[in-house]
Amino acid sequence: MASTSVSAPAKGASLKRNLGLWAIVGLGLGYMTPTVVFDTFGMVARDTDNVVPAAYLVALVVMMFTAVSYGKMAGAIPSAGSAYTYARESIHPNVGFMVGWTSLIDYVLLPMVNCLIIRSYLEALFPEIPGWIWVVLYCALVTTVIYLTMRGTSNINMLLLVFSIVVMAVFVVMVFAQLMRGEGQGTVASLQPFLHDGVTLGAVLMGATIVCFSFIGFDAVTMYAEEAKTPKIMPKAILLTVVIGGAIFLVAAYFTQLRFPSSDAFPVEAIEDSTLPEIGLQVGGPVFQAILTSAGFAATLASGLASHASVSRMLLVMGRNNVLPKRFFGYINPKTHTPTFNIVLVGAISLLAAAFTLELIAAFINFGALIAFTFVNVSVIAWFAIRKGRRRTPKDIFTFIVLPGIGMVLTGILWANLHVDALIGGAAWAVIGFVYLLVLTRGFRRKVAAFDEAQPVTGFNKVIDE
Repeated sequence: MASTSVSAPAKGASLKRNLGLWAIVGLGLGYMTPTVVFDTFGMVARDTDNVVPAAYLVALVVMMFTAVSYGKMAGAIPSAGSAYTYARESIHPNVGFMVGWTSLIDYVLLPMVNCLIIRSYLEALFPEIPGWIWVVLYCALVTTVIYLTMRGTSNINMLLLVFSIVVMAVFVVMVFAQLMRGEGQGTVASLQPFLHDGVTLGAVLMGATIVCFSFIGFDAVTMYAEEAKTPKIMPKAILLTVVIGGAIFLVAAYFTQLRFPSSDAFPVEAIEDSTLPEIGLQVGGPVFQAILTSAGFAATLASGLASHASVSRMLLVMGRNNVLPKRFFGYINPKTHTPTFNIVLVGAISLLAAAFTLELIAAFINFGALIAFTFVNVSVIAWFAIRKGRRRTPKDIFTFIVLPGIGMVLTGILWANLHVDALIGGAAWAVIGFVYLLVLTRGFRRKVAAFDEAQPVTGFNKVIDE
């Protein structure tokens, strides 16, 4: 998110340090959109043979290894930025560029995911209205809001987050009562959601590749390194975001799986788009369907506004630094003081939500995310073990080689299990980035410009100066 200061900052300007530990954790959880567990539940249940919690557990374990690596790098390089910053500083600027270019898929497509989920909610509530109408209306609304102002605070995010979690807690209580009455699995304690006859490791890994995009919020947390009250809280904030977010996903997925032992409980069209409205309807009727959908709507809209503003801002920084054509991407409207071309471009891309499924878009996002996560683990080894020489004691070897090495292998395994279309499309995007890198560096003869999303070169801070 960004504030609307007009002029570029003075030389040496920096982002204001006014975000505490829980404010940063709240921003990360809000970016993760906790209600997404219900949106993807049907497709993950179908692909894993109905062991959704197992998929979340695998994804959580992988993310925790990577979160530890993020924490180490955030402590070593406490500047705003993320995987591309760490890869650039610890490995090589060109490697950082490629990691950043690949991660750009996440930023560009996340607004589309939010649009797609909102479309599915409204289609469930108003089935007589074509879905493309909701896509157009949503994109117009969000684009207009961001077009007029990019201001935002963590307080609004926190309110929406609390509302969503309270509704999810009510859902768990309702399902608990229904299970005690013999509905669904008929028990509140069972291993069936994690393991049963016919479940294969390959299926669980495929499910984990779908749900891992739900954890992207902890990656976004690193963007607030320069706005934290002290850089020392960043490793803790990153780990807390993963653990709390993972716990929310696990609990919600566990009780949902007990209540709906088979994906056959949902219509095919709901599985392809979002099962949240259908889950709400079957658990609590039309009234609770509206309540759960409103919670999902609030969380998704907040994430949509944040992701739309965020990618518009990143494109602005890339334009200002001549990574992308400055005349278009570096333009700021003198009346609204916003990067209007970028905002409209992201809105136009989001219109494609009318033609894609959540599963496919999530797979494309995960391509970039898993590449980024892998290179954060590699960056720990490159920075500490190689650059700093911390590989002489058993403790250093375990901390700076073994742990990030395990994280690298695990994220690599998930990456290899992505949807084949995502692998092909992501590879094509990476090739375009490599060719573009050759052009920018004139055949690697000059240094490539950085494009950190939070780089203070634009005058747009993420938080409002009080």
